[in-house]
Amino acid sequence: MNPLPLTHATLTTALGAGLAEHLAALRARRGGLRPCDFEDVDLPGWIGRVDGVEDARLPAALGEYDCRNNRLAWLGLQQDGFLAAARAARERWGAHRVAVLLGTSTSGILHSELAYRRRGPDGALPPDFRYAQTHSTASLARFVAEALGTTGPAWVVSTACSSSAKVFGDAARLIAAGWIDAAVVGGVDSLCLTTLHGFHSLQLFAADICRPWDAQRSGVSIGEGAAFALLQREPAGDGEPLGRLLGFGESSDAHHMSSPHPEGALAAAAMRAALAGAGLAPGDIDYINLHGTGTPSNDAAEDRAVQAVFGNTVPCSSTKGATGHTLGAAGGVEAVISLLALRHGLLPGGLNLRERDPALGSHYLQANRTQALRHVMSNSFGFGGTNASLVLGKAAS
Repeated sequence: MNPLPLTHATLTTALGAGLAEHLAALRARRGGLRPCDFEDVDLPGWIGRVDGVEDARLPAALGEYDCRNNRLAWLGLQQDGFLAAARAARERWGAHRVAVLLGTSTSGILHSELAYRRRGPDGALPPDFRYAQTHSTASLARFVAEALGTTGPAWVVSTACSSSAKVFGDAARLIAAGWIDAAVVGGVDSLCLTTLHGFHSLQLFAADICRPWDAQRSGVSIGEGAAFALLQREPAGDGEPLGRLLGFGESSDAHHMSSPHPEGALAAAAMRAALAGAGLAPGDIDYINLHGTGTPSNDAAEDRAVQAVFGNTVPCSSTKGATGHTLGAAGGVEAVISLLALRHGLLPGGLNLRERDPALGSHYLQANRTQALRHVMSNSFGFGGTNASLVLGKAAS
């Protein structure tokens, strides 16, 4: 594929708001997880909750979209000058030539959960409840497009944990086809009751903190986050891009509703496709940001897939021990973390690892490493076997 500049990006998670706070946290090996304190959920476990979402207020003109997910999106859009950069792209290319392509999984389901508690005597939902503007997965793209004033293609991908990685590929295809000149990509997913209780019922919400690659790992810590990146056909001329999208790969193994294929064969296929799109060999990748959920089966399957493609020499790690698993936002969150790694030469070691699982053979980093990076890969593997891998490179000099 033709490399595409990622001219701007921003990130809001439990580690903080904005790129600087995330870089500082990663360098200090500081995590953002805390014991579950969300709403009235009484479950053992840890969550990555974003501070300030409850107090965020949408502009009056966008008030009908008010829900936790869109508040988190609005909070994220205001960081790192991203809102202004996206609007500048609108002016540069034309509103109809800028797409908004985002990923989410639960979207604004919390708004429906809270509305359900306010049902009338006849069981009807309260009259102020607006499903299309709040709960619907499409709400996110509509809200962001209106906030930016864009009129180009706008959609939401909801393929569980790979959602906001797959939209990078969607943007590249639309640009290559001549439909658009720029795209706001990424994803937003927020905490809700269904996610916490649902993962608990699947025995995937760990009582212990998330420990990717640990011998005693027992499951995920649920997080929330908002990640946005601006892909443009050409650099914007207002500074060096953060990096370039070089390749992407997608696959679906359809092995099981929630468990990955144990051998990771189609996950490996996604990684190989991303390398092929970038015109790179496995040895050209300097760091892999793993999907790394901290569940026994997911980490084992990804480890086999990584070894099948790269052997055990390429450094890799999961950052979910710091942010929690941000579900539909995970692909976007970790793509932006990968951009930080590229720009600052930081390979973040995985957190919370006490005893490495001897059955996992990939080159997992337990401590930070600093070195010049040229190419990094970011993996996102979702429920139902929906896999996506991205290859990102340094901005052209």
